[in-house]
Amino acid sequence: MPILESVRGRAAAFAALITVTAVCAGDAVARSFPFGPDTRSVNDLGNQFVPFHAKLWDLLHGRGDGGLLLNWQSGYGTAFLPDLGTYLTSPFALLVGLFPRDRIDLAVYVITVLKMAAAGAAMAWLLLTMAKRRPDSPSSSWWVAGVLGATYALCGWSVIEASYNPMWLDGLIAFPLLCLVGEWVRAGRRPVLGPLVVALAWIANFYTAYMATLGAVLVLCVQLLLDGGVLRVRVRVLVRGAGTVLLGIGLAAPVLLPVVMGTGHAFPGWTRQFEPAGWSEFLARTLPATYSFFTPAVFLGGGALLLAVVLPFNRKVPGRERLAWAGLAGGVALSLQWEPTHLLWHAFATPNGSPFRQTFVLSGVLVIAAWQCLAHGWPDRRPLLAGTGLLVAVGLVAATDAMTGRRALALFACGLAAAVAALLVVRLPRRRYAALAALLLVGGLAGQAAATTAYTDRARLHKLDSYPAWGTAHDERAAAAAEADGWPRYRTDPGRTQITANDPLLLGGQGASYYSSHTPDVLTRTLGALGAGWTSNGRAVQSLDSPVVDAVFAVGARLRTEDGAPPEVSRAEVPPLVTVRPPERTRPRYGSSPFRNQELLLGSRVYSDPVAGSCPAGSEVFLFAPDYTGTARLDDATPVKLLGGQPRRRAAVTSLGIAERPGERVTFDGKAPKGRTVACLDRARLDAAVERMKKTGAVSVDVSDHGVRAQLPPGSRGTAVVAAPRIAGWSCAGKPADASLGLVAVPLDPDGTTTSVDCSFRPPGLRSGAALGGASLLVLVGIGVLSVRRRRREGPVEPGGVLSIRPDQGAGSGAVDRKAEEGGMAGAVPPRLHRQRGEARCQGTRARQDRQDTP
Repeated sequence: MPILESVRGRAAAFAALITVTAVCAGDAVARSFPFGPDTRSVNDLGNQFVPFHAKLWDLLHGRGDGGLLLNWQSGYGTAFLPDLGTYLTSPFALLVGLFPRDRIDLAVYVITVLKMAAAGAAMAWLLLTMAKRRPDSPSSSWWVAGVLGATYALCGWSVIEASYNPMWLDGLIAFPLLCLVGEWVRAGRRPVLGPLVVALAWIANFYTAYMATLGAVLVLCVQLLLDGGVLRVRVRVLVRGAGTVLLGIGLAAPVLLPVVMGTGHAFPGWTRQFEPAGWSEFLARTLPATYSFFTPAVFLGGGALLLAVVLPFNRKVPGRERLAWAGLAGGVALSLQWEPTHLLWHAFATPNGSPFRQTFVLSGVLVIAAWQCLAHGWPDRRPLLAGTGLLVAVGLVAATDAMTGRRALALFACGLAAAVAALLVVRLPRRRYAALAALLLVGGLAGQAAATTAYTDRARLHKLDSYPAWGTAHDERAAAAAEADGWPRYRTDPGRTQITANDPLLLGGQGASYYSSHTPDVLTRTLGALGAGWTSNGRAVQSLDSPVVDAVFAVGARLRTEDGAPPEVSRAEVPPLVTVRPPERTRPRYGSSPFRNQELLLGSRVYSDPVAGSCPAGSEVFLFAPDYTGTARLDDATPVKLLGGQPRRRAAVTSLGIAERPGERVTFDGKAPKGRTVACLDRARLDAAVERMKKTGAVSVDVSDHGVRAQLPPGSRGTAVVAAPRIAGWSCAGKPADASLGLVAVPLDPDGTTTSVDCSFRPPGLRSGAALGGASLLVLVGIGVLSVRRRRREGPVEPGGVLSIRPDQGAGSGAVDRKAEEGGMAGAVPPRLHRQRGEARCQGTRARQDRQDTP
């Protein structure tokens, strides 16, 4: 039957509609993009995710430099598959290709909203799959499941935290999907589709999929505990579930292993020690319209939180079920606050920002608990009164916390009143009261969620860095970079004055700038030795505006942009991408001076030290003060701003201009920094060094999305050096590439017979991941074949449904139920178990049903 005509289809569509309406309404109220002038690209959304989606747009349209394996645009050449697997392997990400490139911000926004809607739809579908199917139960109502599904999609974690970390939203979708896989595992159904869903979740975003998998395992364990029956059967289900998860992860290995290996080769960034949230803060975050970067956003609207706290008092629900589901919700909540379980949720590493990233699992568990509260009918007045009193107490404690404002308390009170009124009205006999109850629940949910979205949109702009949506400045810089492009003859750097930390991906060119969770350790350390600046504790490496470094890395065109002015392109003669260095007796090593390190990599002396504190007239004055924050200038020249403060930030080697006369000195607007270094660049020496490198450099260079090939001049001796960092994965002539001062190097034959260099790049983990994925696929195909054969042996299913044992009565009770064709119970014990119970019992049961069905 068509999906929208089914009970679960209507519930899913209803949840998606509520979600989209609430989110867009909140953004419109806040006048946030795309409904107003305020940007929504805060923090990593603007700094990472939008530029990476722009790179994906380029790949989908056959543009950009590099491909799935190698990214030539960032960091002078980095692996792309780990970034793809971390940020862009969600199926929703492909939608970016449907938008114009200059509407990349809109594309990311639409993808974000659609992911939230999909999460709500998936939860609504799951809840009806878990339903006991009693006709008089609210759990038979599609609109109730739709409201609770939307509640999950609009939880505080979603609208406050994940809305600007869109890859986390794949975990929000994954949790109900993986719980659905658990239902199939219990029933012994869909042995092929289950691993595929697991694989899709882990490919989309392995980090949040890991958390979602843990949560789904807990839900499955509770259901098996409540099923009762033979222990051996339940153990078999757990084994089947473990096999399903492992097989799905194996299928995801071609993407997953390169991501894991890329993380291992990344610059360490910073680490944080776990700090539990204060309980008043924890409870305050259950209210709408509260914001904090370091506490769990556990807000739930739409009556879900009320129903979850009513569950322990609702005597309509059997005691074992109340204890199990309420205990699970309470246990997950406590696990957020205890360091060992907190580390378990985060793969044993405390996140350095937004440390309670597992909160969406708690939200999902609370929604499931709310659904279980309705499994045996609407709660009576007494448990409803008890739950309301408990939430009022929560609100009173939360009111003592500083982050709880009047708006939060008012929204909380209105939402609670609407939920209580709805649960009282819905018990009245006439159908119109059910419609009123639905209106109250939907209105309360949408109002609270929209208000929280609007409040958070404004709060983030004041507390986090922000980046503008695509506009005139982007157009000008992208056009200038495209016009100056000469790759691979030379690189074009989009400039030190950056819009984001990933300008080469966003605007074009092939620069040093790169910000990712996979920023290679060798890149940060190599550019750091040359005097580069960074933010994010070394994970966001900045472009280094130095003519010496530009010569080494073949940067022949560089954009320079003054505030409010269009970009200007500065050009320079540079050596080719592959150069030849003369033989050396000892392997060179970097020292403490970035200027000496630049000369070492260039192979020529081009700097001189200041004499009597000043540089000779005509030389270019460079300053290195990595910890200084403020301005510096050369006498009366234009001041240059530096932003230092290691380890979080590092100020780069900076040009202060040309010394026009002897005696000019460097001055600072504050106290002169300790450890500063001033050097004087002789442009004539640099030009001569570049000419020597051009004469001995490669005759021709050809680059691809998986390597580089160069033709060398006859008689070349020494070492061929590729102007790219020697990250893990490079190989030349069939063996791992050598390294010279952090760059890819190839030793040449001493007799001068080497005429070419051929180096290829394969991300670490790709080969083993492909092997594991292929083996997993073969296993899955075998399972599919065996499943088809078994179904053929068992024969067709009886029209109207199949007999199954209800899990709420235990596997050994012998009670039977008929699965409804529409929204049937996936948690049933598989039909083959009936054969284990004895053919006589099954035949007797069918005979009784035949007599009942006879008119």
